[in-house]
Amino acid sequence: MDENLIHLLVSNDDTRARFFKEVDGILVFDKVGFAWVINNREFLPDSYTRFKNKIGLVDGNGDMIATSGKVELVFPYKDCVLEGGQTKVESGRNEIFYNETLAPEAVDRLLMPKVLSGAKRYTSKGIEKIQEFCDDDNLIIRGNNLLALSSLLKIFERKIKCIYIDPPYYFNVKKDEDTFAYNSNFKLSSWLVFMKNRLEIAKKLLSKDGALFVQISDDGVGELHCLLKDIFGSENFINKITVKTKSPSGFASVNPGLFETAEYILGFAKNKREWKYNPQYVESGYDSNYKYVVINRDGPTEEWVIKNIVDVLAEQRSYVDAKAMRDELGKTVVEDLTAQYAFENAESVFRYTEIGNNAGQKVVAARDQSRDDKEKIFVVEREGKYTVFIHRGKEIAFYSKKLHEVDGQLIPSMQVSNIWTDTPYEGIAGEGGVTLKGGKKPEKLIRRILEMASNPGDIVLDYHLGSGTTCAVAHKIGRRYIGVEQLDYGDDDSIVRLNSVIKGDTTGISKAVNWEGGGSFVYCELAKLNQNFVEEIQAASETTALKDIYSRMVKSGFISCKVNPADIDAAASDFESLSLGNQKHFLMELLDKNLLYVNYCDMDDEDFGVSEADKVFTRSFYRED
Repeated sequence: MDENLIHLLVSNDDTRARFFKEVDGILVFDKVGFAWVINNREFLPDSYTRFKNKIGLVDGNGDMIATSGKVELVFPYKDCVLEGGQTKVESGRNEIFYNETLAPEAVDRLLMPKVLSGAKRYTSKGIEKIQEFCDDDNLIIRGNNLLALSSLLKIFERKIKCIYIDPPYYFNVKKDEDTFAYNSNFKLSSWLVFMKNRLEIAKKLLSKDGALFVQISDDGVGELHCLLKDIFGSENFINKITVKTKSPSGFASVNPGLFETAEYILGFAKNKREWKYNPQYVESGYDSNYKYVVINRDGPTEEWVIKNIVDVLAEQRSYVDAKAMRDELGKTVVEDLTAQYAFENAESVFRYTEIGNNAGQKVVAARDQSRDDKEKIFVVEREGKYTVFIHRGKEIAFYSKKLHEVDGQLIPSMQVSNIWTDTPYEGIAGEGGVTLKGGKKPEKLIRRILEMASNPGDIVLDYHLGSGTTCAVAHKIGRRYIGVEQLDYGDDDSIVRLNSVIKGDTTGISKAVNWEGGGSFVYCELAKLNQNFVEEIQAASETTALKDIYSRMVKSGFISCKVNPADIDAAASDFESLSLGNQKHFLMELLDKNLLYVNYCDMDDEDFGVSEADKVFTRSFYRED
């Protein structure tokens, strides 16, 4: 029965008609009906708040799993948009869930393309200010990644081949290694909203044959996997890769149980039927099962002679037999000689492998015949793809199939599995000349992901760029790239690292890929508006400075529509009684968060003060110059 509430309800034609009835010239308030509306959990089931009061498993119609066989991950505020600022001040404020108040038009405005400012091109010759963005430019954007991603949609939708992100992890318990400069300790539902908003745009950016890879720790991996299935579809799941990140020695377990020495990379394709995997190989060493050699390999199979490699080596060295050679040279030496012989004669050295009943009718038939005719070598052509040689019921598998090029060398190797122990985190502190404790990833790890999911010339994206590993690796292996990062890490920033790459950085994968420098990238920022006030509030050290900031905020007019400056001025003494931290928090709440950055559509409005140079570059970027 609040007087102000009644006044508001009567003032609005819709609520007046719905909740009031005129009786003899008197308006009677239906407070029972009004209470039902604001308390009923099923109110506006298709609105932006339909997930606000529920948590659990529901189907696509919102019915709980008990009534359906379909599964959907649901969490509070699932269908909201979380701006998720990552500065220190922003991490301390209450997050803004934009759709909570049923304001889709405000969300649309929040996600409009932004003006880009301060554009520069970095090359080996230096840094130059620019007003043109070229089709083949690499790009680094400074600013909120949700807003940057929504801006990229205008020209990069369906053009990104591979996305790798190492986002702020969700930690159930505060950990010693939780040293990210930004806020990584979201509550689970907030963290899922934060991830969901960005992943939905990321999916739109991916090409039809593109894929996304997300690295995550133990905490949150299950929920994130469900969220990715929800967005991409479980049929587009590629792999869950386990990556060894450290040795248990010297580390204490946060909770009772096993040491945590691994993280996970979840891979999902835009459309798995379109996505193509580029095989990756890791050194395997010599397989002693390859112990036979075909003499006269170049001749017809009727002239082939099969011998044991050790017998051939004994003959070549004029030993009486293999035993005599082993007795004199020793087992280890003979094994080394065998491995060397196998490598040098890879087209002739082989092993026998079993042939299953599902190998194909022709192959199975030849297998069965060869068991009776033990001297003959049967040949089966597999539809022009390759030839199968069969002897004594088994396939002859030549060693040459085990040799692949790894880092420019042809070596015995095998395809990588979904457990990676050969991308060590130890020793990466100096990679790229930058340090990011707790978040930096090995260049070798990122190289493998990019090479298996993209090709030279493809565009890759990392919108949690950090110290810049993804873009540094992409630059060295010939991929185009886009990186987004809100924070400035100073001497350890991605710009510092990429500038070093251009000048011929010798760390990380440089030697393996023969990197010698060159190339360029463009750096720009989302044009700040209220974000400037955010940074000023963060830097302020006294109340006097905050008063000045407030005065300019009100004068600018870019404050929340819910704020009445007259009411604040009347309570000035209350403001001064607050602690400095609470004063900062209060001013943060006054800002219109839709106006942190300047929208492209508002670029020519003089109130936003966009320079002519920034206007020209922004038009060029959006292909409207």
